[in-house]
Amino acid sequence: MRNKLLAVVAVLLAPISAHAQAINAPFEPQIAVSAHGEVHVSPDRATIQVSVQTRAITAAAAASENATKQAAVIQALRNLGLGNDQISTINYAVYPEQRYEPNKEPIVVGYSVTNTISIEVKKLSEVGPVIDASLKNGTNMITSLQFYASNTEEARRAAITSAVQKARLDADAAARAASGTIGGLLEVNVGAYYAPPPRPMAMLKGTASADQAPTPINPGEQTVSVDITTRWRFNTK
Repeated sequence: MRNKLLAVVAVLLAPISAHAQAINAPFEPQIAVSAHGEVHVSPDRATIQVSVQTRAITAAAAASENATKQAAVIQALRNLGLGNDQISTINYAVYPEQRYEPNKEPIVVGYSVTNTISIEVKKLSEVGPVIDASLKNGTNMITSLQFYASNTEEARRAAITSAVQKARLDADAAARAASGTIGGLLEVNVGAYYAPPPRPMAMLKGTASADQAPTPINPGEQTVSVDITTRWRFNTK
């Protein structure tokens, strides 16, 4: 029985002893620094949303005309080499057009049909031809044009490298200001990664003539950024 009591006491004293050692351990000065790294990347892909909008007295007539024009647009895109995986319907709407008069019920004067497709462009050199072919074959609304980078992993790692370098410079400056020097890196945490959002362009609306000049495209640059936190050993002089 006495041996059992001694064992229990030993177990109870172990955490207390460990806590006492932690309290008595010498404090190690540290410097904590956060940093932000950024790298610019060039977009290599684009997404375009184009619409065919038609109007007629009846919904059926508007839909029939719309189908003919949108089929011509899709065929023109396929003639450029785009596959079915790059063309998808994302919206189809039919709604009445009404005339309003004072103190009277609205009168339906016709119907409007809008068919919108999304086009995934894998080569930026194809963006202008895709827009021109769409407009020349029936598209009368381009509601969205967005550029994006398909592979940002290398840029993300470069942003991490930049952030760590900035953190070290800041830690070194802080240490010198406190009359000391920085030691080794104790910890680094890579935080939030900010993927570059698609870069939008203004909406276009209208039709193209056969002799229209090619549409110029300038995708610009995007920014990949990352946040980190670091802890460094502080050596006093």
